[in-house]
Parts: sequence; structure tokens; C-alpha cells
Amino acid sequence: MTQQLPQAPSTEPELSGVRNFRDVGGLPTVDGRRVRHGRLFRSGHLAHATADDAAFLTSLALHTIFDFRNSADHRLEGPDVELPGVRNVNIPLSDPADGAEFWRMVHDGDLEQLRSILSEGKAADRMSDSYRKMVRERTDEHSRVLHSLAEDSVPALMHCAAGKDRAGLSIAISLLAVGVERDAIEADYLKSNDPHRRYRVRRSDTSPAGMSPEVMELLRPLFDARAEYLAAAFDTIEETWGGTERYLTEGLGLTSATRERLRDRLLDGSV
Repeated sequence: MTQQLPQAPSTEPELSGVRNFRDVGGLPTVDGRRVRHGRLFRSGHLAHATADDAAFLTSLALHTIFDFRNSADHRLEGPDVELPGVRNVNIPLSDPADGAEFWRMVHDGDLEQLRSILSEGKAADRMSDSYRKMVRERTDEHSRVLHSLAEDSVPALMHCAAGKDRAGLSIAISLLAVGVERDAIEADYLKSNDPHRRYRVRRSDTSPAGMSPEVMELLRPLFDARAEYLAAAFDTIEETWGGTERYLTEGLGLTSATRERLRDRLLDGSV
């Protein structure tokens, strides 16, 4: 029998130092249920959370915060603020050395360098490839997250740096596992494009030339949430495992009992 838990308000707060925060509650499943409010949250990193932000996050009664950043991210942004009574779990979903030279040029490169690595669709292609790679190569990490959610880790907050790619894909996979409609998963994913949610682009050269319209247009695909990126992940699931069910059972090792526990923890009452 599904335990009935209090519903958290779905109204989004105004957080000063945390970008891209939201509750994924309310999303519909294919069998007519909905994700319960106050169970699963997503955001950008918490390193710059203000005291008021921390007080709000504490009020959510979180059990676990999943931080998908790597050591390079931590050096750049700093560690998350500590919230009393909350377990912090760091599960890097990217290698700090992976693409180090690429990201150095993104932050430090001049216009000609940026044109060479980002123009003519190369930036968007790189993003799609990164999603495919996370699906193929990070099955152990995604399995760990889902088993943890099924066991004891909700309410949970998942974040990376911007809360868009690594956290976005992890949220999408969690929602797939409990049967959320794909259109709803995509719609939530694309909310990261809302102006107040977007990651602030960092460039070492903040002069007008360094942040020129052409430079920002070249960088845009890296900081967008695009349906094509999420589609690349879903296509990789189909190509590699032949479908979502085999991906969940063979790729991530989820038993039917584990999936039922996930549904009990994350969804509203029975159909």
C-alpha cells in the first residue's frame, strides 16, 4: 500500500544564489498517476546559496542531495553549502579531464578559436555526443542513484553545475523509471531555458569583444537545453538496449520490486 505523505507546495521560490531550482512534482505517468510534489527536486549547484536559500532548502526536509559535479567543477564553484541533517552524495557524471582543453578555450579562447571549435553545428554536436556518452558509460552511476531513491533517499535534490545536463539527464532517467510520459519529461527538461534559470556564462575576457554577440551565439548551444540533446540520450537507449525496459532492467539492474518501490516513493496514490 502506498504511504500517503504530505504534499509540498508546488510554487517555485525566489532563490538568490541557486539557479534552475524546481520541484518535478505533478508530471503525469503513462498509467494516469503523477509525480508527488515534495519528493524530487532539481537545481544548479548550491555553492553560492545564501542564508535564505539554505533556510528554504532545509524546509524541504531533504534526505539526500545528489551532486553530479566533478572535482574540476568543485574547484571552480566551491562545495555545496551544508544543510543540517541532509546527506550529501557526490556521484561525478563526467571526468574532470574530459574535454579540459575544450572548456579552457570556451572560457579563455578568442573569437577565431571559438569559431574553430563551435561553429557550423559543432557545439550542438558535442552536446548531443555528451548525452549519448552519459547513457552508455554511466550506467553504474545512474543505477546507484535509482537504487538509492528506492531505498531511503527521498525527498531528494539532484544537481550538477547548471542543473541542465548531468542533473537533467539523471532526472529524465528517474522519471522514465517510474513511467512518466516522455513529452512531460522533455517539457520539464526544456524549462532550464527560462531566462531566470539559465546558467551565467563565465568568460575570462568580459570585455565587449570577449562577450560580443557573435561569441555569445557560438557559446549558446553549450548552455541551452535542447530537445535534440535529450533525444540523443533516448535514441542511445533504443540503439544500445533496444528499448527503455531493457535499459532499466539490464543496463541499470532494476528489478520489478525496486521499480515498484521507486513508484511508491515518488508517485501519488494508486490508479
